[in-house]
Amino acid sequence: MIVLKATQDKVLAVLQSVSGIVERRHTLPILANVLIRKTGNALQLTTSDLEIQIRTTAELGGDTGEFTTTVGARKVIDILKTMPSDQTVSLETSQNKLILKGGKSRFTLQSLPAEDFPLVQEAAGFGPAFSVPQKVLKNLMSQVSFAMAVQDIRYYLNGILFVAEGNTLSLVATDGHRLAFSSATLDVEVPKQEVILPRKTVLELQRLLSDADGAIEMQFANNQAKFSFGGMEFVTKLVEGKFPDYNRVIPKNHKNSITLGRAPLLSSLQRTAIMTSDKFKGVRLNLEPGLLRVASNNAEQEEAVDELDIDYGGDAIEIGFNVSYLIDALTNMSQDMVKVELSDNNSSALLTIPKTTTSSTS
Repeated sequence: MIVLKATQDKVLAVLQSVSGIVERRHTLPILANVLIRKTGNALQLTTSDLEIQIRTTAELGGDTGEFTTTVGARKVIDILKTMPSDQTVSLETSQNKLILKGGKSRFTLQSLPAEDFPLVQEAAGFGPAFSVPQKVLKNLMSQVSFAMAVQDIRYYLNGILFVAEGNTLSLVATDGHRLAFSSATLDVEVPKQEVILPRKTVLELQRLLSDADGAIEMQFANNQAKFSFGGMEFVTKLVEGKFPDYNRVIPKNHKNSITLGRAPLLSSLQRTAIMTSDKFKGVRLNLEPGLLRVASNNAEQEEAVDELDIDYGGDAIEIGFNVSYLIDALTNMSQDMVKVELSDNNSSALLTIPKTTTSSTS
């Protein structure tokens, strides 16, 4: 049976869309495989790592019929990448193996039984579904994902908090040193739901979400989230635990604030960061009427000083930051202007952009 027959670019795109979660090495060998299910003309591809499952359906030619098997996802991708994009490739069955053909090339691949593939058991009690444009969610995630923790023992920080309430969807991430918050308005009213998406899920969604028009539908359960978009179904386990009260963390009622161009401030910080040490990425910000001075030094007694003219008439403040935190926040904002709010030398700073996004850096 010819399972599929299409151009290399079409086959590769469909296979890559589900294979981001597949690791090359697994304790369960079958988890390195993609589950292929042919029903009529439709070809369904499914991958899983036991906590995340991604499924897509496409029509890629071949014979009409019923067939299921699994084959090494990365291996097939690696083979396809060596072929021209306009070359017709086919996948055929041969006893317990699959034969991948393209031009004058032929590859015989080992398969594993489809019945052994561990599908994720979907939760029974999903909450009400709601949708946002894909590009809106992608933008929200990019504005906060930089603040996620990486392998923190406080496991609930290794991801993003999703809060859907009323007609607002808010995303929050923190690693304990900085916090990023972003929100958007929904077209529908939803009851309050709070879930923490794992870091791997966030990174995979960011890879898959499109900037083009098209919606993503979301549903949350106690231990699972389900996303449907662009012909794909994405089911993921959630992080258990209590996320910090972000409303208490975001500082309020600052006495001093400046509004300035995001790009000039980012460039200034990137310049002065060159003179910070690898271990200590500290910069000093001196704020005084009409002037913002950014300075850094290192163990070799080298120093950088950069000055920006600003519209400011508040208190003189000298405050230190990890420059990486400031650069991350500014890099993931897209607006031209940024507002920086400060109380004194020892308090957290608040960086905001108009209406939709707030990033707090301490």
